[in-house]
Amino acid sequence: MQPAADVKQVGSGEATSTSSMNPAMRLPKLEDFLKKRDFIGAVTLLEFLKSVPPDHRHQTVESTTTTSPVIASRLIPYCSFHLGDYQRALMDYLTQLSGNSDEDSARTTWLNVACCYFFMGMYTEAQGAVQKGKPCDLHTRLLFHLAHKLNDDDKLLELHEKLDDNLENQLSLASVHYLRGDFQNSIDIYKRVLITNREYLALNVYVALCYHRLEYYDVSQEVLAVYLQTHPDSAIALNLRACNTFRLYTGTAAEKELKPLLNMMHHEEQTKHGPFSNAYDLIRHNLVVFRGGEGALQVLPKLVGVIPEARLNLIIYYLHQEDIRSAYELIKEMKPKTVPEHILHAIVNVLLSQQNLNSSVSREYMSLAQSYYNRIGSSDSEHDSVFGRLCMASAHFLNSNFDHCYLYLNSVRTHYYNDDTFNYNYAQTLAMQNQFQEAETVLLMVQSEKIRNDFTYMQCLARCLIMNKKPRVAWEIYERMDTSPESFQLLQLIANECYRMGQFYYAAKAFDILEKFDPSQENWEGKRGACVGVFQLIIAGHEPKESLPDIISLLRHSSKQNVEKILTVMKKWAKDNQFNL
Repeated sequence: MQPAADVKQVGSGEATSTSSMNPAMRLPKLEDFLKKRDFIGAVTLLEFLKSVPPDHRHQTVESTTTTSPVIASRLIPYCSFHLGDYQRALMDYLTQLSGNSDEDSARTTWLNVACCYFFMGMYTEAQGAVQKGKPCDLHTRLLFHLAHKLNDDDKLLELHEKLDDNLENQLSLASVHYLRGDFQNSIDIYKRVLITNREYLALNVYVALCYHRLEYYDVSQEVLAVYLQTHPDSAIALNLRACNTFRLYTGTAAEKELKPLLNMMHHEEQTKHGPFSNAYDLIRHNLVVFRGGEGALQVLPKLVGVIPEARLNLIIYYLHQEDIRSAYELIKEMKPKTVPEHILHAIVNVLLSQQNLNSSVSREYMSLAQSYYNRIGSSDSEHDSVFGRLCMASAHFLNSNFDHCYLYLNSVRTHYYNDDTFNYNYAQTLAMQNQFQEAETVLLMVQSEKIRNDFTYMQCLARCLIMNKKPRVAWEIYERMDTSPESFQLLQLIANECYRMGQFYYAAKAFDILEKFDPSQENWEGKRGACVGVFQLIIAGHEPKESLPDIISLLRHSSKQNVEKILTVMKKWAKDNQFNL
């Protein structure tokens, strides 16, 4: 951003002529406001100077500058821009253009207009304005950033070649690296600049932000501390520290880090237009995240397109609310570039596939999900990271390659030892690898009631319990369920798995209920075989005799052929062994 005019010092004689003025009527120097980046103070002074007639100024204030009303009008939008009030700055610059006959000055102003449009997210308008601007480094940098925003990669590479090694160009290059997810290159540029410009403390915030995105949260905190020692009330730095705390600890701890800024946010108008204006939306956005989505629908929709993460967090909110359609509407036009964007695309497609199991599009959604996971998991930058391995595990899980899935999940288990979702998926993979003992242990570690009440969880746990010779506990899971199609499916699993494992008593009980719902030959044969199996185990001494009356009772309720013959044999054995039925 370029100011329209420089602030000039006046001669010593002029300063002396006002030295006797009443101290109460003196004003601070404009250049002091600008040097301290106190743009509110600067605007206040400029507005005052603009309102005072020139022939009365020397009678009213001690002026230590030659700031005329005309120059004040040109500096006001400059200060408004740096306050984040881009709309006001734009209106002022457009007003200047309407009354400006100096072509060179107008072309400079057009660049300022382009800057305003850019920060307002109006990239097409910004591109039109910059074309009318004066060719210079700022002109090139604007086009460079616009090429990135408009996804014109060919133009981006072309303009990259035109950027020389001056400070502003290198910082622009670093910012584009950051926006494209190349955080290490950003860090390298910032560190090179800091070597020769240690006084540029704000660059430590950018370095810390890069380390945050690389998930080195401890390192990010250390770098950030350098800046906060000098600027302890920086909204952006405090917000980043809170984000690191959120990743390292909890949302509650992160919110405490923002307490000084939250006190300011109680004064909404002051926050929107005061010294915290640039961070106002960012803080509101992050508070939604820290509070687990509380207030998401009131805050996030307005910030989509303003804060890049707002769209992603709104999608996550819809997914948590199981509103898959709304999540899809938000994500369908978004071309994924970052790891979180690819992962969200994959998750939405998996859920869409599950919603459309009986349609032809189900496989298409599942195939898309696998491709998104594979793209991250096999990428050079992520294939060895935690997220990369989780993505590869997910891709193999969806493709039923559970041996490979197990290897990837096991390699990152220490990072997610107490994570319910991870343990749920890990246990399913263990079960598919026939590691039922460990699968049962991991399933019982899950604390989330939502997961524990999920039918797939109950199915998996019941199967593991049966395989671990705990059929009674599996049966208790069924007994706690209400009558439903899902309870019928669980009953079939218990009946068949218990029969297969020789746990005939609970197989017989399950087949008996199944036969009542569906008196098919298959269910009768299963019940009959299980009852005979229990009888054999009793004879062999592997099942208590007390089970025999239950089995006889189950058979008495059947009207199938040969039931009486089976009952006669059982009763005879009981009589011969002096067991009272």
